[in-house]
Amino acid sequence: MTLMPALVPVVFFLSAGIANAQDDKDKFKQRYETNTANVPFDPHDLSGIWTMTVLDHTLGTKPPPLTRAGMEAMKGRIGDTPGVPRVIADAARTSSEVHLAGNGIDSNAPWLECNPMGFPRLMNDDEPMEFMMTRDKILQVFQWEHRIRYLWTDGRELPSGQNLENLGPAWYGHSVAKWDANTLVVNTVGLDERAWLDNLGYPKSFHARIEETWKRLDSNTLELQLTLYDPENYTAPYAGARKTFKKMPDDAVTYFGWSGLFAGISEGICAPMNEVEGYNKGFHGVDQAKPKQ
Repeated sequence: MTLMPALVPVVFFLSAGIANAQDDKDKFKQRYETNTANVPFDPHDLSGIWTMTVLDHTLGTKPPPLTRAGMEAMKGRIGDTPGVPRVIADAARTSSEVHLAGNGIDSNAPWLECNPMGFPRLMNDDEPMEFMMTRDKILQVFQWEHRIRYLWTDGRELPSGQNLENLGPAWYGHSVAKWDANTLVVNTVGLDERAWLDNLGYPKSFHARIEETWKRLDSNTLELQLTLYDPENYTAPYAGARKTFKKMPDDAVTYFGWSGLFAGISEGICAPMNEVEGYNKGFHGVDQAKPKQ
């Protein structure tokens, strides 16, 4: 018995669903960017569903030079340039350490093989995410992968030394957060080295630390900046660009009468039971995906 006949309409639906979702994103984009910002807001309340305003699957700046270990980590990785700003993509094309897809060779990014994107790559995706504020932690929920990050605000220390070694690597690391005036400062350690930093395949080590700062500029706008501290792979700290997130109105996350971050367009989860081939046809290269005849 074959499952392919049942898979065909699923692939068609996913492609159509995502295309419609992109149409909706484009339709609401002007509203995100022109909403008036004179509504009172609490700078310590990041609640809401937010979307990044510019497509950028990198830290947004060119990386510092790699160490010898960083160069070794890049070997065998084949990146790609969709979602990469032009200036960074141009630099990658002239780099001897970066290898890009093309001429019949596809990217081998881990997420194309049913693996998690990891942090911070998922943060730099172009799907919405939601902040939920609680007494002792902040939850960051991502539409893609149905993923949750715990940003602990209960005063615990960032894992280090033998404690970090015992905890071991995690796709999304171990994170603590605290407020510095009106800026939320999050530090994450213990990242899984198999997850790429970005679409180009740049590395991050288990002993790296990523600092992210969030600041609410007005009722509709968040600003994010990421900085990677990874002396094993880079000769200097890797400071990313400031990125803007806009709050999404309720009707931008409502489909078929169902509202919220997971509003029924797709789960965005790669499940082996659904077959990698079907997932890639539905989500990877949607612009090229076509229903089978």
